[in-house]
Order: sequence, then structure tokens, then C-alpha cells
Amino acid sequence: MRILVVEDSRRLAGIIRRGLQEDAYTVDNSYDGEEAQYMAETTPFDLIILDIMLPKKDGVTVCRELRAKNVSTPILMLTAKDTTEDKVVGLDSGADDYLVKPFAFTELLARVRALLRREALPKTPKLQVGDLAMDMRTREVWRGQRQIELTAKEYSILEYFMRRPNVVVTRTMLGENVWDYEFDGISNIIDVYVRRIRRKIDEDGQGSLIQTLRGAGYRLRVT
Repeated sequence: MRILVVEDSRRLAGIIRRGLQEDAYTVDNSYDGEEAQYMAETTPFDLIILDIMLPKKDGVTVCRELRAKNVSTPILMLTAKDTTEDKVVGLDSGADDYLVKPFAFTELLARVRALLRREALPKTPKLQVGDLAMDMRTREVWRGQRQIELTAKEYSILEYFMRRPNVVVTRTMLGENVWDYEFDGISNIIDVYVRRIRRKIDEDGQGSLIQTLRGAGYRLRVT
């Protein structure tokens, strides 16, 4: 497995590199955002560990631009910022997971393993639940005749729901399958994202497609 570590602190980058190599990973380093983006676009990495605060181009911008160019390599973001708002910004840019500095290296390894072992569900050209439709090829979402604009993370969450209509989806399920690793405060972030998705997909006067089941989680009801 080949991993790109993007971290401008050469000391920390070296520590991460040596630790990953001891776990039998092949590691490349980049120390600024522009170089990292070029490497990610031209080299088939299995995972990118991406710091947010970088010279030349910040990690959020790098992540957003990689996703815009259809680079689907899993991205684990590193940052010293730990507020819910900061996590949402990072995840909305297209990151798959988020780790706050300082961190235990064992936790970094656990998140790396979780991202690498993810087994994607078979992709079908289109998902349909009632009048809610998702085109997997264009990543467009429609409710009836109305197109819905979603961020990358909102799209991933809604896709998870749409593959399980009428099934109870717990916060743990979302944490493990959409974020890949359960970290502190994830339930709050999940609630924030579900509320945002509801506001986008529900029309005035209609009941919410995503129901909250007290003490259980959520369910995407079939209309």
C-alpha cells in the first residue's frame, strides 16, 4: 500500500513516515500543498494523509480541487483545529476522515487501516427511493423535478441511507462507514449533517424523508 503524507513539519512528517514504514507501508512525503496536489493527481496512491495548514496551498483547497478532478483516493486530514465547524469544513471539502493534533500514533494507524480496508458497496448507475433519485455517474441528486446540491460528505451520507431504505441506521453505523473511524464528537457532527440534508431534500408541507428514531438512530422512509 502506498501512502502520501503531506505535512510541512519535516520532523512530524518523518515520524509519520517511519511509523508507517514499520507497519510495511510505502510512504512518500510532500511538504507543501502545490506539490502534494501534483503528486496526488499523477501518482496512484492508496491513501493521502493531508495536513490543513500548508504553505503555497492549504489542505482544504487541495482536497476540494482533487475531488473536483475526480481523484477519489481516501484522504485523512490532520489539523490542530478541533471545533465542530472546523471538522465540517474539512469533511465538506471531500475528506474521508479527520484527526486532530496532537494524536497517538496508534490512533493514526487505526484510522489508516480503517480507510484502506473499506470495501465499497457495488455501484449501480442510479439509486431511487420514492421520488428521491441519485445518479452515481454524475453524482446528481433529484427530488422529483428539483435538483439538490450536496457537499461531498452530505452526498456520502445520503447514499448510505438510500442503499438502506426503511432500515434503521444508527449513528455508529454512519460513523464507521461514512467516516470510517469513530472519533470524539462524531454524533454531534452526524446530527448536524442530517439536519442539513433534511433542509435540502424536504419540501415545504412534506414530512421529512429521513426520520429520527429516538434512542435508535435514523431511517429513510419509502414514500
